[in-house]
Parts: sequence; C-alpha cells; structure tokens
Amino acid sequence: QVRLVESGGGMVQTGGSLRLSCAASGIIATPNVMGWYRQATGKTREFVASITFRGSPNYGDSVKGRFTISRDARKNTIYLQMNSLDPEDTAVYYCYHRNKWNNDSWGQGTQVNVSS
Repeated sequence: QVRLVESGGGMVQTGGSLRLSCAASGIIATPNVMGWYRQATGKTREFVASITFRGSPNYGDSVKGRFTISRDARKNTIYLQMNSLDPEDTAVYYCYHRNKWNNDSWGQGTQVNVSS
C-alpha cells in the first residue's frame, strides 16, 4: 500500500505560479509512475502530467509549456511547477502512484484557485 500526501495548493492570480509536492510512503516497488490529475467543479478528471521512475515526463496538452514535473527519487517525492496560471487551471489536483501491476494509489487532493 502506498500513501500519498500532497501539499502546495492555494490561491494565486492569473499569470502567477505555484509548486505542488507529493510525497509517497509505504511499499514502493519499482518501476513505477507518479503524476497528477485534476478535476474542476462539474468537469471530468483530466490528466495533467506524469513522470516515470527514470524521470521521463509526459504532459497533458492543456499544460504543455507551462507546467514542469520533476522527481526526487531519494525522497519518493514528485513536484509540479505550475507557471503562467490561468483561471482554467482552477481545480483539485490529485497525485497518483501507479505500480508495475498498474494498480493506482491516490492522494487526498489539493485545491488550486486561480483568480482573474
């Protein structure tokens, strides 16, 4: 079982930046993938970004060029640097961990609010 704890959400104005963190603990087998989804009120959950154990990133189309995902393997922690934020980025951001058997664990979510 993998436990995920997110932090770093909050409120920011349009054009601002935020950095989210997600720390994993528990039984963490490799290889694995960690990443972020988000869900805005009234919308379906949307893929944001992911990163493999070896550090290869992947991004959703709506965040390419603005968001950067990174990973500290020693700390079992991933980060999401979000720049040029827009009100459309307002959502609850969920961290996930996918093990080599394609089983997912999820964090509790962290709220990001971008005001215009």
